[in-house]
Amino acid sequence: MRVFVTGATGFLGAAIVPELIEAGHQVLGLTRSDRGAQALAAAGAEAHRGSLEDLGSLRSGAALSDGVIHCAFDHDFANFAANCEKDGRAIEALGDALLGSDRPLVITSGTGMGSTTPGQLATEDVFDAHNPNPRKASELAGVAVGERGVNVSVVRLPQVHDPRKQGLISFAVQIARDKGISAYVGEGRNRWPAVHLSDAARLYRLALEKGEGGSRYHAVAEEGIPVREVAELLGRGLRLPVHSLSPDEAGAHFGWLAPFAAHDMPASSAQTRARLGWHPTGPGLIADLEQMQFLAA
Repeated sequence: MRVFVTGATGFLGAAIVPELIEAGHQVLGLTRSDRGAQALAAAGAEAHRGSLEDLGSLRSGAALSDGVIHCAFDHDFANFAANCEKDGRAIEALGDALLGSDRPLVITSGTGMGSTTPGQLATEDVFDAHNPNPRKASELAGVAVGERGVNVSVVRLPQVHDPRKQGLISFAVQIARDKGISAYVGEGRNRWPAVHLSDAARLYRLALEKGEGGSRYHAVAEEGIPVREVAELLGRGLRLPVHSLSPDEAGAHFGWLAPFAAHDMPASSAQTRARLGWHPTGPGLIADLEQMQFLAA
């Protein structure tokens, strides 16, 4: 299969590309730069020039392919809502090019979209179109293109990690450096789900090869790591004091990250494992954080 991958040179995409190639697929990777094109060539993939803002480039890349994995996202979280809307437009453009075929489109969302009540496990069979999280724009766009006949499925991500990066935790590391403390909110019992980068990449491949239109899959290896445990490890690694903050103090300390820092968002992948035969094998989040070179970064 010739697969068009958006975000092909990013943290996640750069793991998906070799996963696809090793499974016998050809990859056409979206990139806006010469450097990205060189990285794709070195990985054995073909470069397709364009960007999330250039909807024509998305349509043409999808038109040239047998399937699409859309994992690109603008991670400027200070403009999170606007970037979620931009992602919705990108999904609609990709869907335009796949109309009238059964070629698969795998899009990306977050596991929080599968939660109805804070503290309860998010599951694959749940999607609340009225969820206050702006990330719903991606899944709403997926539903819209699915209703037009496109074979679209969703991979929902938790904190994706390796010893270099760990999703939102990477931003928490920088905040701790800037503020001089590693903090958590209240008792820090709220939990974040997680998955190793290699396991997430394999799930995208399985969703492309075996996924069913309209399905949602959770890339969850660990259902929930207490945020206090993460903050304490960051404190040790950065040699900083660890403090509990009240909800009123969290906004000034964490900024845009504050709603996430206090949120209890465990998630399950039981349905995903049963449907796709996906079994994560990579290191856990804490193990990867323990390998971080905090003081050298």
